[in-house]
Amino acid sequence: MSASFFFYDLETSGFSPQAARIMQFAGQRTDLNLKPIGEPVNVLIKITPDILPDPDAILLTGITPQKTIQDGISEAEFLKLFYQEIAQPDTTFMGFNSIRFDDEFMRYLHYRNFYDAYEWQWKNGSSRWDLLDVVRMTRALRPDGIEWPFAPDGKPANRLEYLSKVNKLSHDNAHDALSDVQVTIDLARLIKNKQPDLFEYLRTHSGKKATKELVLKQEPFVYTTGRYGSQFLNTSVAVLLVPHPEQDSGLVYDLRFDPTEFFDKSPAQLADHWRFSKDPAHIALPVKTLKYNRCPTVAPLGVLNDAAQERINLDLETVKKHLKLLRQHQAKFASRVIAALKILDDERSKTQTSLVDDEREVDTKLYESFFSDADKISMAMVRAAKPTELGSLQLKGDVRLRQLLPLYHARNYPDTLNDTERRDWEEFCKYKLQSGEGSSRLARFAKRLQELDADPATTEAQRYILEELQLYAESIIQLDSTDTGEY
Repeated sequence: MSASFFFYDLETSGFSPQAARIMQFAGQRTDLNLKPIGEPVNVLIKITPDILPDPDAILLTGITPQKTIQDGISEAEFLKLFYQEIAQPDTTFMGFNSIRFDDEFMRYLHYRNFYDAYEWQWKNGSSRWDLLDVVRMTRALRPDGIEWPFAPDGKPANRLEYLSKVNKLSHDNAHDALSDVQVTIDLARLIKNKQPDLFEYLRTHSGKKATKELVLKQEPFVYTTGRYGSQFLNTSVAVLLVPHPEQDSGLVYDLRFDPTEFFDKSPAQLADHWRFSKDPAHIALPVKTLKYNRCPTVAPLGVLNDAAQERINLDLETVKKHLKLLRQHQAKFASRVIAALKILDDERSKTQTSLVDDEREVDTKLYESFFSDADKISMAMVRAAKPTELGSLQLKGDVRLRQLLPLYHARNYPDTLNDTERRDWEEFCKYKLQSGEGSSRLARFAKRLQELDADPATTEAQRYILEELQLYAESIIQLDSTDTGEY
């Protein structure tokens, strides 16, 4: 098969890729000219009884757990379909904010089901791309021929439903995965038609190698990211401050800001500036980790013409001035930034350890380490096993695989559990949903249902969905005989 895009979108049971689940997967393959190839894919995936969905997410999508159970397939069945029909050689997986959202859900789906979490996006010539930052950079650098929306508060906005409306792209059912896929393709086609040079440059330079070459020149470059403010159209000029000490990434400085005030700060003070804060008086450290393998949207400084400088409110004289100041103190400043990074990483490590130290939280441990080649052989053995054989498999190597195996068995093939396995599964679900009393998943779910039901803005259609969610919870929770109350 020749090179192609596969545009895809997900609807999920919540917003955390570790805890929530994919409920709908939709996609469409196109050639590089964005002409559709074949029929679209549109699949519901069954929710399992260890999951209570986020009510807000379900109100957004309208997909109830009952619908996935009635019309959907298991995660294991979906991934077989995915590898038979979708993960073809030379495929660029494409979405709208897919790198930060959809790709993460897909990785955890792979991990839970004994597939390598990463290979689908790089093996056999495959890759990934994300239209959101392409949209942002187009708006900042080459906006002609496209209508650009604003949010109700007057700020520039690049939400898919806003873009489709002002550009008269058909988008009748926002937050339906297939509808979102189709309008994403239309939007990509619009940018390609109106700004073909920029589109093609970003398509061919979004990969790790090209990005790394540009950044490691240690010269200023144009960088578009959601971390830069919408008042600047999410775009600035950055320069490599220092390579990341542990990742294949660069710590880049935003040359919009005068670096002088940071030079005498201690690592602890720099860490304070680096932490996120909603305090309007907080002065943020203008340093960001640029990950080469996450398709950052970067371009040479030469693309920043006079009109673009005015749009993003940054002129080249300011860039040159701040770069000169940075160069004079770069080595010492960079060493303190590295020390500040270690402070923050140590804080995150302690927090993450406390969240996943119980073996029952194995679902969250994807990024603990890479699996070895021997582990991947074990994973393939699990995928190839008959459901009735899963309970007797003995896995060596990474402990996560041994912890995941009974969950994989119960979630995908519940009818093949023996009495002991079924009791263990029920105990796991009870622990996961009800432990923690007032802070348990069940308690938080019930509280949110009550809040939404009491909200006068909740529509009758939404109240029906809330009732369905309550019925679903009742169907998977073994209520105490003394509990006659409602959620």
